Amino acid sequence: MRPSGRNLSDMRTVSIEAGVMKHAEGSCLIKMGETHVLCSATIEDKAPPFLKGTGLGWVTAEYGMLPRATNSRMRREAAAGKQSGRTQEIQRLIGRALRAGVDRSALGERQIVIDCDVIQADGGTRCAAITGGWVALRLAMNKLLKSGVIISDPMIDHVAAVSCGIYAGQEVLDLDYAEDSAAGTDGNFVLTGRGRMIEVQMSAEGATFSRAEMGGLLDLAEAGVATLVLAQKQALGLA
Repeated sequence: MRPSGRNLSDMRTVSIEAGVMKHAEGSCLIKMGETHVLCSATIEDKAPPFLKGTGLGWVTAEYGMLPRATNSRMRREAAAGKQSGRTQEIQRLIGRALRAGVDRSALGERQIVIDCDVIQADGGTRCAAITGGWVALRLAMNKLLKSGVIISDPMIDHVAAVSCGIYAGQEVLDLDYAEDSAAGTDGNFVLTGRGRMIEVQMSAEGATFSRAEMGGLLDLAEAGVATLVLAQKQALGLA
């Protein structure tokens, strides 16, 4: 039995509310169970210097957790004067994941920055940030298309992410903190709406895993991402 009482293949309750910020070109609040992440998209009219003259655009991300997103207060990284290695790794992952769903030539030489702020954490914050970040990015692209700044839609496919792991010897979908902290194996799966893989992060946390178990986790992830893509479409009024 999972601590939450969910079945092995059950996701947490997922909700995505789009357009929650007045000034951002795109925004949403995503809730995956007790994990809540605020995502916003900002359009910048120029690409990074390393892309000058290439005709290619860029999508990047920043990630952070509010001091009381967890059960004890964390010091703001700005107050410490540097980002943690974990923060840097997660925001690079978010950027890589979202760029995989974008035709950067159709975007042109401009940059879209996705900000992901964790309001409340209960496991799977990077996955929620990717899934919600895609909605914010989609809304920003819609604005560029509507204004005529770009004429071809740069969005290739949906991008979403979910965690899976082996908890108490069983393969489970969408780990919350109680499971993640005790899982023998855990992984993050980033997929497109068509089921193509963008990134898989898996590691043993005290117990090794077999190829068959990895396949079982991927099966769970595919079903979970399908649920998240439907939630993205519903948030955008497409389903």
